[in-house]
Amino acid sequence: MPTPNQTPRRVVVTGLGATTPVGGTAPETWEAILAGRSGVRTLTQDWVAEHELPVTFAGQLHTSTDQVLTKVEIRRNDPSGQYALVAAREAWADAGSPEVEPERLGVAIGSGIGGVWTLLDQWENLRTRGPRRVFPLTVPMLMPNGPAAAVSLDLTARAGAHCPVSACASGAEGMGLALNMIRNGRADVMVCGGTEAAIHALPIAAFASMTALSNRNDDPAAASRPYDIDRDGFVMGEGAGIMVLESEEHALARGARIYAEIAGVGMSSDAYHITAGEPEGAGAARAMEEAVRDAGLTMRDVVHINAHATSTPVGDLAETKAIRRAFGDHADDIAVTATKSMTGHLLGAAGALEAVLTVLALHERTVPATINLDNKDPQIDLDVVTGGPRRLASGDLAAVNNSFGFGGVNVALAFRSHG
Repeated sequence: MPTPNQTPRRVVVTGLGATTPVGGTAPETWEAILAGRSGVRTLTQDWVAEHELPVTFAGQLHTSTDQVLTKVEIRRNDPSGQYALVAAREAWADAGSPEVEPERLGVAIGSGIGGVWTLLDQWENLRTRGPRRVFPLTVPMLMPNGPAAAVSLDLTARAGAHCPVSACASGAEGMGLALNMIRNGRADVMVCGGTEAAIHALPIAAFASMTALSNRNDDPAAASRPYDIDRDGFVMGEGAGIMVLESEEHALARGARIYAEIAGVGMSSDAYHITAGEPEGAGAARAMEEAVRDAGLTMRDVVHINAHATSTPVGDLAETKAIRRAFGDHADDIAVTATKSMTGHLLGAAGALEAVLTVLALHERTVPATINLDNKDPQIDLDVVTGGPRRLASGDLAAVNNSFGFGGVNVALAFRSHG
């Protein structure tokens, strides 16, 4: 553990993995995001019509897990666990499968909802076929920490297998936890992020009932439209985003390729409303300020924000106010993007995926554009990137990724370029 006078260890990103509505891997996802392709489409499953769902589209996974996992792995893991395994294995391989003692390797993978498919499928088994037909692995498959446990077992990670559950901030909180575990000496390497597989009739019906979802059934690809004057709700998505983090000294010692430094994390809670964020963005602003301060940066160092920006009328405006509150006039100089316009909202995996995209934006010095922004809300006084990717300047750059969740949870991650 670092002493009070000891500088915390720097932590770097050496591996990236993702399975998303727009790509089966992190590179495929990044390429689709830069091209401005939407992964939102009409749902064709029988249960959509069976339950007469008012919303009939979502950002479904681009690549089925049966192309990557074995039949046994699929049988023994809820889809949320499957997604985590796919993305974690990709990230681990991308990092070069580092040699590390199991006791120095940890996992922190969040999920906002957990194994909803397992829970409801096995309830149906119980109801229609009796208790003897309930699958023996139901409990480890439905528990939210099931994906973290599965990845821990897969990689023999013994420094900890943690699962933050903080709604749509879960994945980002997992990355913040991983950052601090390495800083505090609990681990040298962490596999972290978020996963979610909640495109199911019940969550869709529940979100629609609270009028949180867009109802553009006739034009799914244009439904997620952050900052647009005609935005009418978020679009559900699914998938996982995973990073491999290492202490800088560990990464340099083995000659690892370093994408960026994860430099700071900020967390706060609104204590305002169970679902609505504080409308003036005070808590969200505090999270951003804390992340930048924790990173040893100034607010003027930040050149890019991957915003939470879910495409809800109230939420997008509150985050805009938060960015203005945190950055002041410097907000005019920050390139903002809203990648949920293409992927939809991955709930507990959203912040993790968007952190992966933030790292790639720094590494490639390119900010993706927001799509479906046809008529910008005049109250959104931010420099939102549209019309195509934007190149960033050379030199040392810093970026922030925002994630906010039901319960008033706010998480901001600060990244900086490396080398």
